[in-house]
This record gives sequence, structure tokens and C-alpha cells, in this order.
Amino acid sequence: MQKTTHNIARDSLLSLEAYARQRKDFRAKVMAHKRDRTVHLGGHVTLVFEDEQTIRYQIQEMLRIERTFEEAGIQDELDAYNPLIPDGRNFKATMMIEYPDVEERKRALAELKGIEDRVWVQVEGCARVYAIADEDLERETEEKTSAVHFLRFELNEEMAKSLKSGAALSLGVDHENYQAEIGAVAAGIRASLAQDLD
Repeated sequence: MQKTTHNIARDSLLSLEAYARQRKDFRAKVMAHKRDRTVHLGGHVTLVFEDEQTIRYQIQEMLRIERTFEEAGIQDELDAYNPLIPDGRNFKATMMIEYPDVEERKRALAELKGIEDRVWVQVEGCARVYAIADEDLERETEEKTSAVHFLRFELNEEMAKSLKSGAALSLGVDHENYQAEIGAVAAGIRASLAQDLD
């Protein structure tokens, strides 16, 4: 199937020793790359659009932190993170709801239940596409939403073609307790996200 071509293969990962040697440079490269993949929606919601490079970094960091070198442990990380790589017709993003003050955060997460389903992207001239949230596990309770969500935005062929041809991309949130919109993302972000599409 097409999806497997977007996955990170086991034999492409660096050993713990090799990663330790390259980590500083690799990290700097990924942080620079993430700048064109990060979108702030209002003052409290940030989307980081994941791709092979951001997820490879995440896997290498997890293996490093957990000192994982057994095959089963490495495969567990690959199985957990590979689904977060876009597979050619979608964007995948980590959504963070950020409030520095603990009490304010607690209050906000209670008021923002369901926000993860109200995030959208829109290619110029096309309909809005709302996120499909948290396919791996439920991150919302009766009382509150989570501070972190994983989102997938499915684009059709027309949307993908338009975006790759230079159409503008807008993003927003239209939750009853939180609204934010970006009419057109910066050219660097649009170009970076267009690369996720086949």
C-alpha cells in the first residue's frame, strides 16, 4: 500500500551512539525546519504540523531518553510514531493548548471540551476541512479536554493540486469558547505543508 512508503524504517534509525554524536546538529536542523511547520491560532493554541523529519527526531529522542536499544522497544516507538507521518493526502498535526498558569489552564480545558474537532484548514477556493482528532486514543473526559491532541486533515485531489499550484492556505478554530483564524499562512509554511502532499 502507498502508506508504507511514508513510514520510517527500522534500519534508517541511528544507533544511540551515532545519534549522540549527531544530536546537536540534527536538533538544530529540525528546530529550523519546525519554524515553517508551526502555526499559532490565537494566544493559546499551537499546531505543529508533523512530517517524516519531525517524527524521526521524536523517535530518536525517545530512544535516547529511554536508553532503548532492544529491537522490540525500537519497534514499539516506530509503531507509536509512524502513524503521525502524513501519507500523501493529508496533514497531521500535534495541537497544544497552552496556558502558563495552572488554575487558568484547568478552567480553560474545561471550557474548551471538543475544541480538537473544531480546528480547520482551508485551501483557497475549496471547502473547509475539519480535523479528525485523536485516532489513537480518547484524550477528552467528561470534565475537560486534554492539553495535547493529534489531528489529521484529509484533503481531496483538487485541494492538493491547488495548494501545490500556489493557492493560499488558511487555518482556524471555531469553538464556541475559542475563535481564531489566519486568513493565509506565510509562504514558507504553505510551501512546507504542500510538500506533504503527493
